[in-house]
Amino acid sequence: MARAKTFEDLVVWQKAHDLVINIYKMTTLFPTEEKFGLTSQMRRSAVSIPANVAEGFAKRGMKDKCNFYNIAQGSLEELKYYLILSKDLGYIKENDSLLFKANSIGKLLNKLWSALRSP
Repeated sequence: MARAKTFEDLVVWQKAHDLVINIYKMTTLFPTEEKFGLTSQMRRSAVSIPANVAEGFAKRGMKDKCNFYNIAQGSLEELKYYLILSKDLGYIKENDSLLFKANSIGKLLNKLWSALRSP
């Protein structure tokens, strides 16, 4: 496997970026009263995932890298809750495909974090 030269080479970043695009498209259908509520929160947490992967990629120290990947994982879990809430509120009919994507991103983040932590 070739070593990533930029954060854009990371599969986890690519999948997280794709998830952001999906979240932005989905939230355009939310009620207007959610513009500064759930829509904003979902977009913020979604964007945080690939943004923290990108920032972590640029860090030189392993502790710093792991910290940013950990923040990305936290934002991912936050987004997963918002997907559940959106379905429960009736804003979306299904969230299975987005939760599946989120879970696969979580697995990739865990692998990345574990690879950095192992000797």
